[in-house]
Amino acid sequence: MKFQNLLFVPADSEKKYLKGQESGADGLILDLEDSVAPTEKANARKTLAGWIEAAGKSRPAWSFWVRINPFDTGLTMDDLAAVVRPGLDGIILPKANGNEDVVRLGHCLDALEAKAGMKAGSVKIIVVATETARAMFNLGSYAPAHPRLAALTWGAEDLAAVVGAATNKKADGDWSEPYQLARSLCLMAASAAEVPAIDTLYADFRNEEGLIASCRQSKRDGFFGRLAIHPAQVTGIKTAFSPSDEDVALAQKIVDAFEANPQLGTIGIDGKMYDIPHLKQARRLLASASER
Repeated sequence: MKFQNLLFVPADSEKKYLKGQESGADGLILDLEDSVAPTEKANARKTLAGWIEAAGKSRPAWSFWVRINPFDTGLTMDDLAAVVRPGLDGIILPKANGNEDVVRLGHCLDALEAKAGMKAGSVKIIVVATETARAMFNLGSYAPAHPRLAALTWGAEDLAAVVGAATNKKADGDWSEPYQLARSLCLMAASAAEVPAIDTLYADFRNEEGLIASCRQSKRDGFFGRLAIHPAQVTGIKTAFSPSDEDVALAQKIVDAFEANPQLGTIGIDGKMYDIPHLKQARRLLASASER
């Protein structure tokens, strides 16, 4: 399943859903949480159920994800009952406090998959892992990973509201220290759980240059991909995260050299030395390139 770039789409907007399908995103996140007004959630569930059923029959190239309402709202089970059906690839779990919420969601999915006649374990979970203060102390709980856990991502807006921050940005537009910490710990938690880390939204969707620069920093730091808030961001995210031909060629050289010399732990290539960590990175890059 590809999710290098996942595009948020309000679950009550057919117009934006149709545009999302044409965006080229690896996956669409149909949002039942923040982008749908409380009075419209019931109607959005009904509409969304129809879209999922249609996706199950047509098997589109993109994956189908739903961001449900968090457990403390009392809306979660209504969301899940409406959307767990053939065509659904995964659930985005917001405001999770730790792996205990993944386990809880997993139990719900076990029952609902069986009811819908779906293969057990087919619905995956991506966790928004930094939106509560409690969550920050439980990021290590995701390792070892739950069988359904597909990735971890993070968010700064809800966390800022929880702690009472006036803003989560510095004057230069970069994240302030508490949110840099949340981003870094999400990355480490994903690594510990051996699942991809997906960087949070870049809010200025009209600034393609800024988006690409930010995504390149994300890739440099170890993130697998990025969430998108507008279809116009999809191409920029793909551009930044896709390895260049030169990157692929070097990675293949590293892998080939170690395979030809399995007794060595360090190898020189074109005047530079490479060791086992470089080999692991090269294999990851080639695996990522093969999925594109």
